[in-house]
Amino acid sequence: MGKLTIGGDVYDVDAILMDKDGTLIDFVSMWGYWSEQVMTAFNEGLISRGLKALDAAVIPMFWGTRHDDSGRIIEYDRNGPLAMGTMADLYAVLAWQGYIAGMSWAEARTMAIRCGEEANVSLLKERPERLLPRVQSFLDACMRQGLKLAVVTADETDAALRHLEWLGIRPYFEAVIGTDQVERGKPFGDMAELACLRLGVQPARTAVIGDTNGDMLMGRSAGTNLRIALKGGQALYPDASHIVLGYQEMQLGG
Repeated sequence: MGKLTIGGDVYDVDAILMDKDGTLIDFVSMWGYWSEQVMTAFNEGLISRGLKALDAAVIPMFWGTRHDDSGRIIEYDRNGPLAMGTMADLYAVLAWQGYIAGMSWAEARTMAIRCGEEANVSLLKERPERLLPRVQSFLDACMRQGLKLAVVTADETDAALRHLEWLGIRPYFEAVIGTDQVERGKPFGDMAELACLRLGVQPARTAVIGDTNGDMLMGRSAGTNLRIALKGGQALYPDASHIVLGYQEMQLGG
C-alpha cells in the first residue's frame, strides 16, 4: 500500500492505472509524427487516383489536431478522435474522407489501413517518442512505495509493449492492457476492471491517471477511487476527481 498526496489531501492506494499516450509518452512526439506520415501517404493515394487531396484546413476538424503554418501537428484535442479513438476508429475516420473524395468504401478503408501500416514502419524506424517530464521519477517513486502499476491504453497491446520497451519503462508495469484485450474500450470500464484483476487489487483502492475524459469515465465506470486528469489545452474533465498540471502536483509517500 502506498500514499498519494494531491493538493494536500492524502489517499491510500494499492495500484495506479496509467494511460500511455499523453500520460506517459509525449503525445505529439509519437502520434503527431505518425499522423503526418499517414496524411501524406493518404493524399498521395488520392492524387494518384485523380482525386483531390485533403484540404489542410479540414484535417484538424476530423482528426482532432492543431497545426502550425507549415502543417506540422503541434497540439491535439484531448477528447478528439486521435486522442481517444482506437486504430479501427482512426481508419474509419480516414476512410470516410476517402469515400467523400470519391472512392468506394472498400477502397478507401483499404488505403487508410495501408497508410497506417506504412506509418507504423516509419515510426519503428525513427522512434520519435519521448517521455513526458517527471514521468521517470514518478515511476521510480511508485516502485519505492511498492505500488502496483498497469498501463491501460486505446492502442493495441503489442504496439503499446513496443513503445514502452523503446522508452525503457516496460519493467515498471505488471500489466499492459490494450483495447484488443477487451470487448469494450474506453470510455467503458472494461480495461480498468481487467487491469485490477491482473494486479490483484480492488478498484476502490486504485487510482487512474490519464489525459482525456475518456480515461476518467473508464475509471468511474470501474469504480476506481481516484481519477486524476493531466490537464492540457481547453479539454474538460467532468468525471475527474482531480485535475493537475503535471506530475509535480502529485507526491508519493507519507
